Amino acid sequence: MPVESGSSAASRQAKQKRKSHSLSIRRTNSTEQERSGLQRDMIEAQDSKLPLSLRSNLLDLFSQIEREFENLYIENLELRREIETLNDRLAAEGQTVEGADLAKGALKTKASHSTSQLSQKLKTTYKASTSKIVSSFKATTSRAVCQLVREYVGHRDGIWDLSATRSQPVVLGTASADHTAMLWSIETGKCLLKYTGHQGSVNSIKFHPTDQMALTASGDQTAHIWRYMVQLPTPQPVADVSQPACEDDVDFSDKDEADGELEGPNDCPCVRLPVTTLRSHQGVVIAADWLVGGKQVVTASWDRAANLYDVETSELVHSLTGHDQELTHCCTHPTQRLVVTSSRDTTFRLWDFRDPSIHSVNVFQGHTDTVTSAVFTVGDNVVSGSDDRTVKVWDLKNMRSPIATIRTDSAVNRISVSVNQKIIALPHDNRQVRLFDMSGVRLARLPRSNRQGHRRMVCCSAWCEDNTSCNLFTCGFDRQAIGWNINIPALLQEK
Repeated sequence: MPVESGSSAASRQAKQKRKSHSLSIRRTNSTEQERSGLQRDMIEAQDSKLPLSLRSNLLDLFSQIEREFENLYIENLELRREIETLNDRLAAEGQTVEGADLAKGALKTKASHSTSQLSQKLKTTYKASTSKIVSSFKATTSRAVCQLVREYVGHRDGIWDLSATRSQPVVLGTASADHTAMLWSIETGKCLLKYTGHQGSVNSIKFHPTDQMALTASGDQTAHIWRYMVQLPTPQPVADVSQPACEDDVDFSDKDEADGELEGPNDCPCVRLPVTTLRSHQGVVIAADWLVGGKQVVTASWDRAANLYDVETSELVHSLTGHDQELTHCCTHPTQRLVVTSSRDTTFRLWDFRDPSIHSVNVFQGHTDTVTSAVFTVGDNVVSGSDDRTVKVWDLKNMRSPIATIRTDSAVNRISVSVNQKIIALPHDNRQVRLFDMSGVRLARLPRSNRQGHRRMVCCSAWCEDNTSCNLFTCGFDRQAIGWNINIPALLQEK
């Protein structure tokens, strides 16, 4: 028999090892394929309302998370072994130099230095490995209890603005791109009245301080003042659709569930003619508000001007010019003759009408993008929001720099400030609504999931503090307004 040389035998063994290794790889791959196929079969067999593709995506994402945590676990074990090895080595060195005090001091210094290095390495490795996952699952304890109370559905296009009446009966008003404004019963969600006098998008709605009159601004370059008379229906018990607010509500679907035409309220009475029509703007009237006392109104337009009108005569009293680009919002002080206008030119201006002979104006340049809104508080503060993803709180007595700055992850639309609880409600382009206190501390985020919350951009927020079931309202381009109940613990309010 031929004798096999040592080199040929070694090469044959290497080939066999490579062959067995390739077989094990193929066997592993086939096992993973069988496992993935089994998982798909399990997904298909499960009774779930989620689409199969979405469930598969979720499974892939959780598998990636599981692998990340597995890697972290392995790294943790390796670091633990390094720590044990270091401790054993230090213990052995300590035994050898036990008799020398100087050696003990040197050993302690060396051990402390090595331990601190290892601790720093452990922290750095942990932070680097977990930053991607922890940032996604970061949870902040909510300091406010937020509950969805009611949805107000009936508009056929996005809702730009909303506000609640300041006098009895307390109703909610909404202004929509469908050329209408609607009044709603806060307690029942029923439409009480529809205003159809505008020929363009209704961009703003504000109520008279004492009378049953509404002021609306429109894309038809006019502002209308119209009267309403409503009778509130008897509240009916409804099913509780609210859930406690959670900072990590999962949004299972980004699709708009309201893409179909909504059936508007057909039995809702209509008001078709205004009491007063305010004309003189050469562009879209984007916002309007009543001055204190309700005898004058101010309007803001895309023609870069704000106009002050006399309500009784409909005459133009002052034209407030100076902004370099289109205006985005205007707001009046609740107790003083002050007006603040915001603009796309990244500034907002404070107009003072307290002295009839002097109409002073101050320009504030605190943002780097469009100022979407600036509102007064009951005290001596102005709060401004911008597309630069910041909200700033200013002191009227010293407007050189903000006293608080809130940084967010999305553009901020029309903000509002609670009178009683001093909370700022921030509606965002990314469909979120966040609550902050006046010092810039985050209190809560309103729930948003596939079951509740807005599904499109949130355009505006408004507070109502007249002992109704809802004390905060939001509206968005998903054609609905939502009433929320916000409860802040008394301890936080005192702070």
